[in-house]
Amino acid sequence: MSSESTACDSGRMAGAIRALSMDAINRAKSGHPGLPMGAADIARVLYSRFLKFDPAHPDWPDRDRFVLSAGHGSMLLYALAYLTGYEAMTIEEIRRFRRLGSKTPGHPEYDLSIGVEATTGPLGQGFGMGVGMALAERMLRERFGKDLVDHYTYVLAGDGCLMEGVSYEAAAIAGHLNLSRLIVLFDDNGISIDGPTSLATSENQKGRFEACGWHWQAVDGHDPEMIGEAIALARKVDRPSIIACKTVIGLGLPGKAGTASAHGQSPTDAEVAGARQALDWPYAPFEIPDDVLAAWREVGRRGAAERKDWSDRLQRTDSERRDRFQAAIAGDLPDWRAALQACKENLAGAQAEEPTRKSSKTVMEALVPAIPNLIGGSADLTSSNLARPDGLPEVSRENFGGRYIHFGIREHAMAAVTNGIALHKGFLPYCATFLCFVDYCRPAVRLSALMGQKVIYVLTHDTITQGQDGPTHQPVEHFAILRATPDLLFMRPADGVEVAECWELALEAKDQPVALVMTREAVPPVRTEGGVENRCRRGAYVLQEATGSARVTLLATGSEVWVAVGARRILEARGIATRIVSMPCLELFDRQPQDFRRSILAPDTLRVSIEAAATYGWDRYVGPDGLMIGLTTFGASGRPDEVMAHFGITPEGVAASVMAKLKSM
Repeated sequence: MSSESTACDSGRMAGAIRALSMDAINRAKSGHPGLPMGAADIARVLYSRFLKFDPAHPDWPDRDRFVLSAGHGSMLLYALAYLTGYEAMTIEEIRRFRRLGSKTPGHPEYDLSIGVEATTGPLGQGFGMGVGMALAERMLRERFGKDLVDHYTYVLAGDGCLMEGVSYEAAAIAGHLNLSRLIVLFDDNGISIDGPTSLATSENQKGRFEACGWHWQAVDGHDPEMIGEAIALARKVDRPSIIACKTVIGLGLPGKAGTASAHGQSPTDAEVAGARQALDWPYAPFEIPDDVLAAWREVGRRGAAERKDWSDRLQRTDSERRDRFQAAIAGDLPDWRAALQACKENLAGAQAEEPTRKSSKTVMEALVPAIPNLIGGSADLTSSNLARPDGLPEVSRENFGGRYIHFGIREHAMAAVTNGIALHKGFLPYCATFLCFVDYCRPAVRLSALMGQKVIYVLTHDTITQGQDGPTHQPVEHFAILRATPDLLFMRPADGVEVAECWELALEAKDQPVALVMTREAVPPVRTEGGVENRCRRGAYVLQEATGSARVTLLATGSEVWVAVGARRILEARGIATRIVSMPCLELFDRQPQDFRRSILAPDTLRVSIEAAATYGWDRYVGPDGLMIGLTTFGASGRPDEVMAHFGITPEGVAASVMAKLKSM
C-alpha cells in the first residue's frame, strides 16, 4: 500500500476511532472502551499505511487479513469499518452497538461485509486463527504463485491473549514453520480485569517469542512513526514477527485511563465529556468532521487499484489455473463421488472386521487424489488416528506444497489453526485426535460451529473400548457435549460402509463443522450392500426389521450396532420380535419430518438405546417407558471385552436387560 494521506492530522484520524468507540459504548451502557481507545494509534497506522484491502470487495482473496484476537475491543473494528467505507457498516449500526440484530455485537462475529475476518472474544483464539490464515496463505502461494497469492496476516492481541495457553501452542507452530507473513501487534497495556498484569505474570515475553523463533520489537504504541517503522521491518524479516506496542488502556478517559476500570466499564456521560476535552475532540456524539471522514475514506479507496490489478492478472492467467484457483477459494470440490462410491463398494465387498478408523483411512486414500485441496493433520497421533493417507506429503518450512500437518501435542492450537485455514479459504481442512482429547480443543470446535466453518474433525478411540488405558482416555460425556453444540454434525458410523456414507455427508455439508467419530477396536460389518443410496443421509434407518410384529426397537450407534445385532439374535430366538435402528447422526435425524421419525422410532414398541457412553439425551428417543443402556459413571481400566461386559454392553447383557424390562411392564 502507498504511504498515508497527509490531508488530515493523524491524531484526528485516531481520534475518530476513539470518539466512535466511547460514544457507542456510552450509548449502549455496556462494552469495553479500553482497547479501542488505547490501540487506536496502532490501528490507524496499520490501516492507512500497510493493510491491503478494498471495502468495495471485502472478500477479495488476496487482501491482507486483520484479526482482532482481543475481541472485547470490537468497537475498534466497527469504527474502522465505518470510517474506511464498508457499505454494510453505517453510522446507525454504530449507534446500535450491542443491540439485538445489529451488525455490531459485543464481540466480533465473522462477517466479511464489515471486515470481520473471524469471530473472536475467547482470548487467544484469534491468535491461533491468525496462524492458520498465515499458513493457508503460504500453502496457497506454493500452489498458485505469488502473482495470485501475496498477502500478510496481522493479529492484534492483548495481554490476555498471550496468557492463554492456545497462544503458546500456536506461536510454537508458527515459529516452527517459519510463517514470515504473520505479524502480531501486541497491545501491551499491562492491564487485565483484576488490575495490573503483574498480579499474575512476570513473564519475559521477548524471551518467550524469540525462543519460538519469532522476531521481536518493542515500540511506543502511541508514536505513529515508531509503529510504522516496526511494521515495515516486520514485513521484511524471514520469521513471524511480534511488535510489543506499549499503550495506555482507555487513553483519554478521565479517572479510568491506565487502570483496570477502563477495560470493561462503559464511560459515564461526564467521563465522555472529559475525554472529548482531553482528546481535543469538540464534536457531537457520533459526528465525524468532513475532513477526517474524507481522509479515512481515501484510505478505504486506496486498495481499489491494487485489487483491480490483481483481478486483471487473474483474468490473464491460463484458464485451467484460474478455474482451479477460483474453485478452491469458493470451496467447490472436484468430482469425488465416483472415487468414494468405488471405495464404498470395495468396503461392502471385503466384509472385513476392522476398526472404523482404518475404514476411514481407506476412504481418505480414495478421496485424496480426487480432492487436491483436502489437507489436514493430527496432534501427534498419526499412527493412531490413521488420518494420514499413505504417501500424503507433509507440510514443513521447506515444503508448503505438502498436505499433512504435524501439529504436535497441541490440540487446542490444532483446532484454532484449522479454523484459520478454513476462514482463509482455498482448502478443505481436517484435523484429528482422540475423542477424549476434544476437551483440549473444545473452545475452537465451538467457534467452528459458531462461525459456520467447514472443518472436519476426525475423532478416534471413541468409547470405553479404550480398555486398559482406563477412564482418563475413555470418552463418556463427550458424545452429549458435541451433540449439544449447535450447528455441528456428530457422526458415528457402525462399519466401513457407514464410514463411507458419513464421509459423503461430511463433504456435502455446507457452512458447518462435522465430527467423524471412529473406533479403535475392530468391529464386524453390519452392512453388506454398497449401493449408491446413502442410508445414513437422514440420520437413522432401519437396519433389520423384526420377524413378525415388533415388540422391541434397538437404537444404536457406531460399534454398538453390532451389539444390537447380537442382542436381536438372542431376543428373536426367545420369540421377542425385535428391530434394529442404526442412528449414525442424531442431528440429521432430528431435522426429518415427524412422520419419518415416528416410522423409525416405532413408539408402540419398547425402545432401547445402546451406546457405550453417557446415556444423557437418549430419553428423547426411547420415551418415558424406554430403556437406556450406557454409562452414568466414568469408564474403567481393563480389557475391552471385560469393560463392556462390566457395563452390560454386550449382546447377552442387552438381551437380559430388555427381557427384564419387558417382564416389569
